[in-house]
Amino acid sequence: MARTRVLVEFGMGTSLRREDYTEAAKRAIKDALWHNSVSLAELFDFPKEAMIIDAEIGVAKPDQVDVAALKQIFPYGQPNIRLTEGGLDVDKPHADGRTVIANAAVIVSFDMEALS
Repeated sequence: MARTRVLVEFGMGTSLRREDYTEAAKRAIKDALWHNSVSLAELFDFPKEAMIIDAEIGVAKPDQVDVAALKQIFPYGQPNIRLTEGGLDVDKPHADGRTVIANAAVIVSFDMEALS
């Protein structure tokens, strides 16, 4: 496969009160996606479903993220989610709990040989 990377975008998301790692990850992905209007499929005259989407998400507790919920964010394409330890948990100084911060890198590629 001649996979060619055509876009990389970054995002950050938080869960301020509920310590919800999935919600923070969702917001990070949306932040990355909403930075631009991805019209790459049309640019190359490919179907949108041909987009290969690799999303790497960093959170302090990757085992607490629902990957299926993250895949539902993408309206088309073939999303692959990779969770890694990262992000940041910030303790609240005058209350129990913490704020959860997630980081996302979203990479869009096409198999140029299969689609040409």
